[in-house]
Amino acid sequence: MRTRRTVYFAVATIAVVGVSGAALPLVSSLSPELAVHGVPSGAVLGTAVGRNQTWQVEAESLDDVRITLDGRPLAGRRVGDRLVVSTPGLAEGRHRFTASIDGALPMTSTSVDREFTVDTTPPTLTVEPVKAQKMNAPVTVRGRAQGATGVQVAGRRAEVGPDGGFTVELGQAPSAFDVVATDKAGNATKVPTIVSVPYPGARAAHITAIGWSAASLREPLLDLARQKKIDAVELDIKDESGEVGYDSQVPLARQIGANKPSYNPRAVLDQLHAMGVRVIGRIVAFRDPVLGAKSWAAGAKNRLVQTPSGDAYDGGHYGKFAFTNFADPEVRAYNIDLAVEAAKLGFDDILYDYVRRPDGRLSQMSFPGLGKRAPEQSIADFVAETRTAIRPHGAFLGASVFGIAATRPTEIAQDIPLLAKSADYIAPMVYPSHWAAGEYGVASPNSSPYDIVQRSLADFTKQTAGTGASVVPWLQDFSMGVTYGPAEVAAQIKAARDNNMPSFLLWNAGARYQGAALGATP
Repeated sequence: MRTRRTVYFAVATIAVVGVSGAALPLVSSLSPELAVHGVPSGAVLGTAVGRNQTWQVEAESLDDVRITLDGRPLAGRRVGDRLVVSTPGLAEGRHRFTASIDGALPMTSTSVDREFTVDTTPPTLTVEPVKAQKMNAPVTVRGRAQGATGVQVAGRRAEVGPDGGFTVELGQAPSAFDVVATDKAGNATKVPTIVSVPYPGARAAHITAIGWSAASLREPLLDLARQKKIDAVELDIKDESGEVGYDSQVPLARQIGANKPSYNPRAVLDQLHAMGVRVIGRIVAFRDPVLGAKSWAAGAKNRLVQTPSGDAYDGGHYGKFAFTNFADPEVRAYNIDLAVEAAKLGFDDILYDYVRRPDGRLSQMSFPGLGKRAPEQSIADFVAETRTAIRPHGAFLGASVFGIAATRPTEIAQDIPLLAKSADYIAPMVYPSHWAAGEYGVASPNSSPYDIVQRSLADFTKQTAGTGASVVPWLQDFSMGVTYGPAEVAAQIKAARDNNMPSFLLWNAGARYQGAALGATP
């Protein structure tokens, strides 16, 4: 009995020692080897990649490996000497991946855990409106980035406070830049930011590219500038015919034969700038029969507005190939490329015209590529894209709109509040001859230039309130149904001024203006 007790005691002692740790190397050496390759513990996975992970497991006996994700069993597939496990569609939040295998003896199992977090939600970023007194002046950028660990403003690192707030001083801010907030997982939110600069104003008159080449039209316009009755010239870059008035280097313009040089832009800009005259370059955007006809013939039919059956929309009285498709990326890029080229040349403003859909029933039109977006939103987005593109080159952007757009935004897809957020100024065509009887309570608009212009522009003031955009109206210096002399033109200018709009754009297709209607600026 004594001997038996002694042996029993010794075995018990060995067991206790094993539990207390002295024998653990022996137990560990009997445990099966197990390795997991994949996301490390503590990782935070961002973007769409975080939702789709692949793991590789190595073990002595792959058939005996058990794998779970958040406690739920997962199956793997053998690839060589490894077990490959996919975990697609991971939900947001914390997860645990576990691989385990039992050994041949008790207490010899092996388990590997990987705890990680999926976070594909980007930070919330808001940027306050950024204002400067002039182009490239110092600005202060303020905002808030909730959930961000870092913020970059125009490429500069910003300190983020506990509440997410940040402030950055830019000594010479670009006209447009990005603010980017990034979180721990690498998710990023980008806010393209435009520096709001007060529009300097313009008392301008229109002239075509061909008109500028004629001394009989150009010189009287220059005389108005010398007399300081106007301080800006609006000169066509691309007109209603789709022709570009100078030798553009934009590839598509050259490819379709749009260039019809009538002036040297460098010489024109140098001459007018030397006189202290600003130059507004007019681009007729989506009415473009040159691009339309060439595109249709080349099989690039999506560049045109179409009928529901797939034919080219006839554009009413404009012609079958007159209206290009504002939703088409190539059409948009072509106009933006022309705008950027002109801004680089030194045009002070780019002024879009025909930045709209054709008038007519929307049900009779198809816009390939539009998708579910409203035409009004697509066109406003195009204007915003243009401003972002030209601002680094110091140019302002205006958008010409129908007078009726203030009350009927879907009629030609010109939503004034949307456009005003996307442009530096809105240029409503409030020509008295173009209003129907009774509009704004004016019985005979064409015979009442002051009343119709004053009342319609008051509406545009309301529509653009809070957007930062100015209103620069197109005014009528031509006769249509009623003879317009200096008094009628002056009445419109006064109506604009009474709405706190000192700027204007005079329209006369023949570029023959009545200087007697214009007072000299100081």
